[in-house]
Amino acid sequence: MNLSSYSSILGRRMVKCEWNLKFSVSPWLFSSKKSTTSIAASANSSELNGASMSVAGAESSSSIPLCRDSTISGSMEQVMVEYVFGRKKATEVAHYVWKHVVQKGDAVVDATCGNGYDTLALLKLVADKTQRGRVYGMDVQKIALESTSSLLDQFASPDEKELVELFVMSHSQMEDIVPNDVAVRLVAFNLGYLPGGDKKIITRSETTVLALEAAKRILAPGGLISIVTYVGHPGGREEFEKIEEFASTLPVEGWNCCKLHTLNRPLAPMLLFLFKR
Repeated sequence: MNLSSYSSILGRRMVKCEWNLKFSVSPWLFSSKKSTTSIAASANSSELNGASMSVAGAESSSSIPLCRDSTISGSMEQVMVEYVFGRKKATEVAHYVWKHVVQKGDAVVDATCGNGYDTLALLKLVADKTQRGRVYGMDVQKIALESTSSLLDQFASPDEKELVELFVMSHSQMEDIVPNDVAVRLVAFNLGYLPGGDKKIITRSETTVLALEAAKRILAPGGLISIVTYVGHPGGREEFEKIEEFASTLPVEGWNCCKLHTLNRPLAPMLLFLFKR
């Protein structure tokens, strides 16, 4: 059997991943006026790229429908298959999921702008002719916001750039910049240090937990906290463990939390999604 055939089988059956899922995708993520159905999947293996997904809150008695006619099922399979084969990065998977959460005109937060790639991705999701969308971006380093602004100058239109507000501040202070009457659809974290910058300047577990608490308060029902965290630098493992502890204590009735990582690459980025029901 050639690789193409094997990939096709994998895409249909979603095996070769260590899955333990018994949940459906929220209608806040994927909406349709047509008929719906729920999904339940279970498979176990540790071959190939060693991808693993664990879900907290998956045993909730309430079934959340997935649109039967939606393209999300096949698309998600393709993204996950490419992740399993090492062709997709954690950040790419995150960006894909965002597309099924964020709508035009939404308000979103980039809690760690870095070089601006997440900020730009979020802007493209919220921007439309109504000019109602907003991207609130922050970073503790001025150089990071300068890089973000430069990227926006290259790839965003003047009208789109008007939707972005950038602040030199800690992610733990996000409540200070988001108006009280604004319902936030997504808060994105890409933790660690600034790529190409000073590796001694990193996000810290203490302020990251405070930031997660703030994100939890400003997030609208049906919203998502997206986290990419890294364990290969000093302090990274501790930060990840604190994030995992935070997510594990969120009540099942109100949250669905999952973690995605590669088992045989212990220093690979960890991807976590905290979905608010």
